[in-house]
Amino acid sequence: MVFNNYIMSDILSKKDIEHFIHNGFVRLDHSFTREIADAALEILWKDLPCDRANPSTWIEPVIRLGMYTNEPFVNSVNTPKLYNAFDQLIGKDKWIPCRSVGTFPVRFPSVRQPNDTGKHVDASFPGNDPNNYFEWRVNVKSKGRALLMLVLYSDVSEHDAPTVIYEGSHIDVAKLLSKEGDAGLSFMELANKLHDLPERKRSVCNR
Repeated sequence: MVFNNYIMSDILSKKDIEHFIHNGFVRLDHSFTREIADAALEILWKDLPCDRANPSTWIEPVIRLGMYTNEPFVNSVNTPKLYNAFDQLIGKDKWIPCRSVGTFPVRFPSVRQPNDTGKHVDASFPGNDPNNYFEWRVNVKSKGRALLMLVLYSDVSEHDAPTVIYEGSHIDVAKLLSKEGDAGLSFMELANKLHDLPERKRSVCNR
């Protein structure tokens, strides 16, 4: 592909693409610079109701921040490396650039359990109330979303509450949604059915 007159060879190997097809995800390290990540973190910390330098103010186990269109966020998901991967996974000229990033579950050390640790599938198109994400929907065609990006701006270890992906569960979910037509299921309707799906190997999003 050509990006600002720079020609880049394929980022993903055949093995990477096969992993994506069979397991439902692929990992891309160093897709944007540390400077971009640090700039994004500065914005997020300013919007948090706590002090970055004072852990005693980190009271809640998780605080959610919304969608961001600031330059560091947009730049982080519009890089030559990512564009190349999108072309390989979706097809050239079959996707549109991402212009916002979010939401952000910002997690802190806590003895309290957060209330968002259950299994879920990210919904991709609005239901009856576009302002209520729990009514957003997902169907077998993945209407409204070609790919879901999970973006890390800070180092996350296995002890830092990383996001868990269940390898191959996209196949089980597709079978479930194939019975629901174009309307699909709402976020909560689908979430309530996930415990009936086969157990899958856990893979954590960390670095």
